Amino acid sequence: MAVYIEYDFSVSPLQPGTEILIAELGYAGFESFVENEEGVKAYIQKEEWNEDVLSNIQILNSQEFTITYNHKEIEQVNWNAEWESNFEPIVVNEECAVRAPFHTPYNAPYEIVIEPKMSFGTGHHETTFMMLQFILENDFEGKTVLDMGCGTSVLAILAEKRGATQLDAIDIDEWCVENSVENCERNHCNAITVQQGNAALIPSQPTYDVVIANINRNILLADMPVYEKALRAPGTLYLSGFYKEDLPIIRECCESLEMQYEVHKQKNNWIAAKFKKA
Repeated sequence: MAVYIEYDFSVSPLQPGTEILIAELGYAGFESFVENEEGVKAYIQKEEWNEDVLSNIQILNSQEFTITYNHKEIEQVNWNAEWESNFEPIVVNEECAVRAPFHTPYNAPYEIVIEPKMSFGTGHHETTFMMLQFILENDFEGKTVLDMGCGTSVLAILAEKRGATQLDAIDIDEWCVENSVENCERNHCNAITVQQGNAALIPSQPTYDVVIANINRNILLADMPVYEKALRAPGTLYLSGFYKEDLPIIRECCESLEMQYEVHKQKNNWIAAKFKKA
């Protein structure tokens, strides 16, 4: 059983402090994050942890933000128990129900069963919810798809159910990869290949009709040229994981790579946006 170290960060001002903190923690080896009203809880495997794990987190030394934290050791079973007590089914556009295995089956055109474990992406977070909406509202029949930063692979699973025929799901987190494989099997998805890694795994030639990336602003901006090279023309790019105030810089980056903005959704302060490569 995996043992994790949980850090509980209080961040002021909350945004963009929490977003910056999560991005830096990700590069430091933290695998999973749960945002809350005070800041964020971050998780790293004990075997990857050391006393200096936060030494390169620059925002902790910034005068613009006040960040306090404590940490403790937890076992994986505690996380699962928390999910089982708090995870309720969701329904997106009255078409797609996302539930856990312990919930009663839901009568919907698309039903996805997700065992979230420590992975991000049950549909409850605003960004995942909006990306599910985009998949429901657009044509995926016969498409090749990349789900970058796949988390639970809930987006790839719905894309396959919507007709996509070849899908790659990539996440840097080993736990997400394991969880994704289990969720794909649980939902009888046979067209999804799950891989552990970062943008280096993405082909450097046009491969996909659709690229889905629900990560965070900094990683999206850094990896955008890679997405563009892997996207066929005509192709569609769906992005989320960033805030309303970040849309202009995301849009500028995409359009500089000749991927034109089409439309965006907003839920609370989170954004999901659609771009087209002609």
